[in-house]
Amino acid sequence: MSLPTPPTLAPHIAERVRASFDLQNAMVLIRASLAVLGHGSAEIHVPHWSGIEQQHGFVHGGVVGMIADSAAGYAAMTVAPEGASVLTVEYKMNLLAPADGDLLIARGKVVRPGRTLIVTQAEVFAVRDGRETLCALMQQTIMAMQGKAEKPKGQLGLAG
Repeated sequence: MSLPTPPTLAPHIAERVRASFDLQNAMVLIRASLAVLGHGSAEIHVPHWSGIEQQHGFVHGGVVGMIADSAAGYAAMTVAPEGASVLTVEYKMNLLAPADGDLLIARGKVVRPGRTLIVTQAEVFAVRDGRETLCALMQQTIMAMQGKAEKPKGQLGLAG
């Protein structure tokens, strides 16, 4: 018995999700990229660099949380109702090992889609010498918001 093939992500949905990712100044700040996008899944990559380290030289847990939250959130956006934006309602994160690698990969996936609430999970891996070490697990609830558009790019910016 073979597993069913997941639905292909429609190009207009992929375009909408990537445009939303591009609006996140926080992702630019930590040098994150939306590396993989599929129906009910998303993957964010962040290179390890000194600007995101904590005092021991590991990637800060807050950065690990950021990319887990965004990877799972964008996975949710791929299955959200047409025209809806998404917003995190809550998440629970377990940090399992130091985020110590050359690259961090956050893989988000949808566990249960819904019209209003979408349940997701994310795993974050530290990659060193091509070997992945699981460093965090997250479970999340996302709210699909009808009629609540994201801010246009021109309205985003750093306060100063």
